[in-house]
Amino acid sequence: MKRVTRALLLTLAGLPALEANDLVDKDSPFYYDWESLQLGGMIVGGLLCIAGILIALSGKCKCKYNKKHSSLPERATPLITPGSASTC
Repeated sequence: MKRVTRALLLTLAGLPALEANDLVDKDSPFYYDWESLQLGGMIVGGLLCIAGILIALSGKCKCKYNKKHSSLPERATPLITPGSASTC
């Protein structure tokens, strides 16, 4: 009985696929050309990667920072010294 039920369910589940003439309806508003989208994304990603490498290696984009020394001492004293923390 299980075999017959399984065969019937598989047949019923496969009927819509058998009746469809064209599985890809290119006129549908939900049809996406994934291959072109993937190719375009790879091209844009490659161009951005190359542009980033060129900018990094060009030397024109340098970090300008102020070389002033801060008012803090070079060697700060630790807030907690060994033995000063008490355990309760």
